[in-house]
Amino acid sequence: MGLLDGMMGNASKIDADKIQQEFSQILAAGEQVEHAYQLIRDYFVFTNKRLVLVDKQGVTGSKVEYHSFPYKSITHFSIETGGHFDLDAELKIWISGTAVPVQKRFNKKLSIYEVQSVLAGYVLR
Repeated sequence: MGLLDGMMGNASKIDADKIQQEFSQILAAGEQVEHAYQLIRDYFVFTNKRLVLVDKQGVTGSKVEYHSFPYKSITHFSIETGGHFDLDAELKIWISGTAVPVQKRFNKKLSIYEVQSVLAGYVLR
């Protein structure tokens, strides 16, 4: 992914092996990164056991928050595509026990359908 793509809000696929190494401290024994996407500074990481949303914070991005969601706790999800005037697309994920969904906004150039398809593949197993 180029820096300009990231700044424009385009998500791009990241090499799973690179993320496997980067996440070695937070992965459980036997857990494998299978898909990963970067959106500006944040990541969507799909492992064989859970979805990890990585939220890099601050000016330097050195403060990082990891949100882990076992696939079985995802009750439903939705995508909202951008229109002619609202160019952003949005992914919402509802987690059992929470009333408010996790929301991520994507630039219209992103194929939000790919991320949704990967998510569906894990949740609907």
